[in-house]
Amino acid sequence: MGAVFAKAAETCDPAMTGVCAPSSLPNSAFVFVKPHANTPATQSLVREKLKGAGFSILSENEIAGSVIDKDKLIDQHYYAIASKATILTPKEIPVPTEKFEQAFGESWDKVLAEGRACNAMEATQQFECTAEQLEEAWRKAKVEKFGGGFYCGLMEMKEKKLYVFNAFFMSMRSKFVGDASIYYFEVEWPSSTMSWSDFRGKFLGPTDPANAPNGSLRKEILTRYKSLGLSAEPNQGDNGVHASASPFEGLAEKVNWLGKSIEGDTFGKALLDSGLSKKTIELWSVDPRVKQPDGSEGSVFDALEDMDAANCIAKLVELNKLNEEP
Repeated sequence: MGAVFAKAAETCDPAMTGVCAPSSLPNSAFVFVKPHANTPATQSLVREKLKGAGFSILSENEIAGSVIDKDKLIDQHYYAIASKATILTPKEIPVPTEKFEQAFGESWDKVLAEGRACNAMEATQQFECTAEQLEEAWRKAKVEKFGGGFYCGLMEMKEKKLYVFNAFFMSMRSKFVGDASIYYFEVEWPSSTMSWSDFRGKFLGPTDPANAPNGSLRKEILTRYKSLGLSAEPNQGDNGVHASASPFEGLAEKVNWLGKSIEGDTFGKALLDSGLSKKTIELWSVDPRVKQPDGSEGSVFDALEDMDAANCIAKLVELNKLNEEP
C-alpha cells in the first residue's frame, strides 16, 4: 500500500502577522539527484515518482561538475559551512577572538598578522594536498567549534602548521565537482494534496535511507541501488537525492542553482508582495541567525522547516517585523 499523504494544515493567522498568503499558493521545491546516484536509471525513477505523486515538473536538466566548481554553486548551497571554507578569507571570517585564544593559547590578531590562518580551499594550496588528504589531517587536528557550521583546526602537514577553517568541507565539495554532475527537477504541487512535512518525511524519506519508510524515494534508491547503476550502497551522507526543506529554501536554491530571479518565482513574488524587501530575502537566503518570537536568536531556515507556502510566508512576515531596524 502506498503512503497516505496528509493535506497541509491551514494555520496561517492574518491577525498575528497582518498578512496571509492565499492557501492556493503552490508549494515549490528544488530536487536533485546527488552525484553518487546520478545515473539515467535514477533520473527516471525520480521523474516517475514525482509524476506519480502529482507533482508538476517545471524544469529539469543536468548541471556539470565544472559549472558547479566555477560558479561555486555547492559552496552557496552549503553557505553556512562553505563561507568559512571557500568564500571568505581569514580576515573576513568573524572569529570570536576570546574563544580562539582560550582554545589555542594565542591571540587571533597575532595569527592573522603573521599569515598563519587560511580557509580550506587555500589550505589545499598551502599544503599542496588533495581534499581527501586535507580531511585526513583534519581528523588528527585540534579542532574548536565556534558556532553552527563554524570550526577551526590547528593543522600540521608537511612540516607546516596552519589554522584552517572548515577543512572537512573540501571532501564534501569534491563529490560535486570535476567529472561529477547533478540532475535537478524544479517541482510544484498544491499544498492541499501533500503537506511539506509529508513531502520530506514520507515522499523523500529521512536523511538516513535505512530509516526511510517503504515507498519513499530514498528507500527506493537504497533498495534498488545495484539495478540503478550505483557503485556503492547509499548511506546517510550519500543518500541519493536532495530536496528543499521549505518553500523559502526552495526559492534560495532555485536562485542559486538555476539563476532565477526572486520576482520571477511564484513564491518569491508572493514574498515581495507580502512586504519583504528583496534585500532581506537575499540576506536571509544564506541562513543567518535572526531574532525569533521567543526572544532568542536562531536560524532562518530552521524556523521555516516543513512549512507549506502560505504558512511559510506568514512566518517570514512575522520574523521580518521582529528584525526590522528601529
